[in-house]
Amino acid sequence: MMKEKLERDIAQAVTLKIELERDHARGTNVLKNMNNRVKQLQTQIDDFQMQYMQYSQDESSKNENKMRQLQEEINSLLSNVTRLKEDEKGLSEIQLGIVQSITQMETEIEVNRKRIFQLKSHIRDLQQRQTHKASTFGGQKVLNLLRSIDRHQRRFKIPPLGPIGVHVQLVSESWSFAVECALGRLLDAFIVSCHGDSVVLRECANEVNYRNLQIIIYDFSKPRLNIPDHLLPSTAHPTVLSVIQSENPTVLNVLVDQGSAERQVLVRDYEVGKSVAFDCRIQNLKDVYTSDGYKMFSRGSVQTILPPNRKGNVGRLCSSLGEKITEMELEIADIKRNMSETTEHVKKPVADREDIESKIKDLKRKRVDEERFLERKKVQLEDAKKTSADNNRGTLSDTSELEAEKMQLLVDIEEKELVLQKTNVRLTKALQDEHDRRACYKDFIDSVYSEVGSSNILDHEIELAKEKLHAAEQDKAHYEGIMEKKVLPDIKMAEAEYEDLQKLRQENFKKASIICSQSEVESLGGVVGSSPEQLSAKINKLKRKFHQESSRYTESIDDLRALHDKKEQKIIRKQQLYAGFRVKLNSCQKALDMRWKKFQRNAVLLKRQLTWLFNEHLGKKGISGFINVDYKDKVLSVELTMPQDASRDTIKDTRGLSGMYSFS
Repeated sequence: MMKEKLERDIAQAVTLKIELERDHARGTNVLKNMNNRVKQLQTQIDDFQMQYMQYSQDESSKNENKMRQLQEEINSLLSNVTRLKEDEKGLSEIQLGIVQSITQMETEIEVNRKRIFQLKSHIRDLQQRQTHKASTFGGQKVLNLLRSIDRHQRRFKIPPLGPIGVHVQLVSESWSFAVECALGRLLDAFIVSCHGDSVVLRECANEVNYRNLQIIIYDFSKPRLNIPDHLLPSTAHPTVLSVIQSENPTVLNVLVDQGSAERQVLVRDYEVGKSVAFDCRIQNLKDVYTSDGYKMFSRGSVQTILPPNRKGNVGRLCSSLGEKITEMELEIADIKRNMSETTEHVKKPVADREDIESKIKDLKRKRVDEERFLERKKVQLEDAKKTSADNNRGTLSDTSELEAEKMQLLVDIEEKELVLQKTNVRLTKALQDEHDRRACYKDFIDSVYSEVGSSNILDHEIELAKEKLHAAEQDKAHYEGIMEKKVLPDIKMAEAEYEDLQKLRQENFKKASIICSQSEVESLGGVVGSSPEQLSAKINKLKRKFHQESSRYTESIDDLRALHDKKEQKIIRKQQLYAGFRVKLNSCQKALDMRWKKFQRNAVLLKRQLTWLFNEHLGKKGISGFINVDYKDKVLSVELTMPQDASRDTIKDTRGLSGMYSFS
């Protein structure tokens, strides 16, 4: 088999060598033909170039005259297009001015239309307030809430009081807007007497979908607060508390406690407000409000002025709603008259815009025609230039195909030479492979003849192995004879004796079972592996212990067993009770852990919110600072850098803030 395999390898190598020799001969012939074709092409190129030496002299003069005429026409068209573009640009500027004027008028009309819509909405609101005063302080939601309070009136200990704005009257309506800005959302709040009433009121609010209702808990039995003069602002200007009235003292007390109405001063104009808030240094003064809603206050060295918030529903405390409705209706009539005049004025600019648009379209159409004609002339000029250039390059363009074919042949010749070189390398490798395989075949034949002489040594080793096998069989027969004569009789005698002992054990077991069962003996414990003497001693010991216990206890064994069962049931009940308490304790522990986690999370969020609000408040006043809350040590630390401090030193002691902030 090895010989046949080596012969097949030699045959494959010879076949590969023959194929490579054939490919080499074929490649040599192809390369020779391609070189001959290159020589033919070079001869054709030389002949063709001689035929075009005297071409294109007559055509050049004609093309120059035509190109000159086309250039003159193009210049004329360019001037026309430029003039049309300038005219179009001038009309577009005029059109833009007219469009801006129209847009301004339309914007004015739209603004007036929105103003009319706002006034009509405000009129409807005022008309509703004439019918239901409570709707002023929350709209339809308050009316629904009041109906819900009436339905659940029996659940309240004392009926809620609210909205607060319903129970407040003004001494002078000139302070209406200022008082509304000062009291703000406090006018929408409700007052209850206890926490239980606040819960019921919150349920009523949720029932009518009234979210974020402000509920104030206050003692209705308290009389009206008597504020000493030294706690009031020392100024001749009125306060919020002095310009409002209420039949219910609880309302005034809440406005004092929750809104600081006694410390909010009202002034007529902006300049007087600045003087009162910042220049006079009035004690017990919190805020100053102007009649048009500006809020002014001073905190330490920082002075703040806030503009009025006119987005809310103003005029809620006014009682002369009919006059306001009449004023708004007159304003609507004036706005409609202005809208009609503006609509008439906008018609002429619209007509002018349409006229200019038609003129622009005519100019644009003419310009497009001129530009299209200009493009055709440019194309004709380019064609003339291209024709002249083609005449000059006639010879080169005619011989380009022959040159390309020659260059392609040269490239193919280089590729063929490279392939032929690779074929030579493979042919050399195939010859070497054939030589190596023939040498391997010769070595194999020589090794076969050398191995034939070593077969005699193997026969001698086989004879020795047979002799050892015969000696082992004789040893086997010898030991089997010893087994039959000496070992097997002893084993049979031992087995017979084992069977006799087994029968004797079974007979003794039956006799013992009559006296006492095996399960009862095993329940006593310590009997496995004991001798009869040891068991007798244990029985005697148990009898003595039985007589001793019988003399100590007069109850029978049944009574003791019943008492044991009773105690055992009691222990089981106690264990069950303990398990129930353990479950409740685990639930309480889980609830405590969850509440502790929520407390810690709320503490972190509260600390974060305090930091954000503190930084936001400082940023509005141009102050940089840092606040830190330590819940463990119950310490609130503040660091501030004042903008007017040139040294930029950091203030850590709150006493160094000159009354700007107060901490508790």
